[in-house]
Amino acid sequence: MSRMLVTGAAGFIGSHLVDRLLIEGVEVVGVDNFDPYYDPDQKRRNLEDARRHPGFRLVELDLRDAEGVARLVAEVGPEAIIHLAARAGVRPSIEQPGLYTEVNVSATTYLLEAARRLDPMPRFIYASSSSVYGDRPDAPFREDDRVDSPISPYAATKKACELMAHAFHHIHGLPVTGLRFFTAYGPRNRPDLAIHTFADLIERGRPIPMFGDGTTRRDYTFVGDIVDGVVRAVERCRSHHLYNLGHSEPIALRDMIAALGRALGKETVIDPQPEQPGDVRQTYADISRARSELGYEPSTPFEVGLRAFVDWFRSR
Repeated sequence: MSRMLVTGAAGFIGSHLVDRLLIEGVEVVGVDNFDPYYDPDQKRRNLEDARRHPGFRLVELDLRDAEGVARLVAEVGPEAIIHLAARAGVRPSIEQPGLYTEVNVSATTYLLEAARRLDPMPRFIYASSSSVYGDRPDAPFREDDRVDSPISPYAATKKACELMAHAFHHIHGLPVTGLRFFTAYGPRNRPDLAIHTFADLIERGRPIPMFGDGTTRRDYTFVGDIVDGVVRAVERCRSHHLYNLGHSEPIALRDMIAALGRALGKETVIDPQPEQPGDVRQTYADISRARSELGYEPSTPFEVGLRAFVDWFRSR
């Protein structure tokens, strides 16, 4: 049985990944600090099944604790580290850029340093973001596109993590793979994400604040497809790689709202709002590299994924 360390294990994507790894017979050490960015109780519920599994151990640790990170990685000796923990959100990062730098960049550096000291060195897979592409009219986005113009502190921290990972690979030979996630959604969705926020408003008969004219597009990707891409990347992490994990079918904001209303069986009321700083006009993944090198093939249609989200949302 292999042993893997997953950070952000109680989060939206992390908890789904933990469940998948346990099903596949992997011994998982999950790390989370249950940050109050959103309700820690929801995160603990995310791990209800995992915590009953004999192959899972939960460690509560703030990854800004460099010594604690070093001790844990040395003790666990994982074959792979899957680093999903981060301070998320574009708009909050504008208000707290220092905190985002500490949580996202410094913590990633501490993990990289702990990983490269192991013998043999583990595979290191980390979550990046489509936000590194910035606000651009050309699409779809490709991994070898120039990405030197982030428009939010959050995006800047994710690009900084990519650069740091490359440096550790170049200097120490650490095998690293960065995964640029594109707007994940599905059961256990973070409550601050648009689909969850809008579903709550629609259920309560409240108007939905729509920023801009509704034509901004996002490449919504079902969480199960994202997790499948992560697992495939872990299996093939040998050198230095970057992959887009998206669905490659962007959907306009107004169409997403209409589809969510249909999934909930309720009318939607729009409250027009001005565009928000830090927002981008579109995200759109070119997944040809992930498809050819990982065998990644997202298969969940948006309407099907929305129904799975609604079933979870109403079951809580």
